[in-house]
Amino acid sequence: MPGALWRGGCCPHGQAVLSFGVAMGAVALGIYFLDVDAWVWAFLAIGVLYLVTSCFTLAKVIRDRQEAGQIISRVDQALLEKILAEHDPFQKL
Repeated sequence: MPGALWRGGCCPHGQAVLSFGVAMGAVALGIYFLDVDAWVWAFLAIGVLYLVTSCFTLAKVIRDRQEAGQIISRVDQALLEKILAEHDPFQKL
């Protein structure tokens, strides 16, 4: 359920996509209109692309760590519920 990840609805997702597009467009236009040699222009463009891919990788790693923590928590909770369901408080030890 993709909607469950964004508890605020579709607006945070749309805002993030729009913000990313505006930021990338502004940087691309800024680099394009710089009055420098072609190698400087290419270096800055490659640097921006590397920064963007690094940000995506970091976001995925953080998300994966968070999801792994949630899965372990769910397994622990299910185990606890099973133990409590099987426990008979009136049984003699």
